[in-house]
Amino acid sequence: ISIISFMSALCFGFTKHCTLSKRMVSSRAYRGDAPDDNKFDLIEIPLPPWLEKPDEPINIKRRRLLYESRKRGMLENCILLSLFAKRYLNTMTESQLLQYDRLINEPSNDWDIYYWATEAHPTPEVYQGEVMDMLKEFTKNRNHEQRLDAPSLEYLEKEKKPP
Repeated sequence: ISIISFMSALCFGFTKHCTLSKRMVSSRAYRGDAPDDNKFDLIEIPLPPWLEKPDEPINIKRRRLLYESRKRGMLENCILLSLFAKRYLNTMTESQLLQYDRLINEPSNDWDIYYWATEAHPTPEVYQGEVMDMLKEFTKNRNHEQRLDAPSLEYLEKEKKPP
């Protein structure tokens, strides 16, 4: 129930006269893609360009990429990329880490990454490669794993301890 419908019902239930206009009661407070929507009120925030970090130590790069895989702009990618990172990040070569870094940090829209990984949209040539193929295969979830949440970070502590 919209707030206006609730208010109008409340108003009509307690008084003989209501101060809400008929137009206000019948309309919704929704601003969608109307034909006359010129989108002048939208703000475009420029993002800094992705820069390769060639001197970054590999262990720091892995930690940074793990963090960036977990902290995305949308829940779907938080789950998908954090589980992917858990499975593959520690075994990736430097070349694969660079591909993954570019893939998750260069595009300005997280939905693009999601659509490429799920193969809903074609992947641009610049992001095609071994890591994208791994991500697409991982996304298919052929083993039907339950993927409802990002993994806890406890597995990192277990990996550090000697047997």
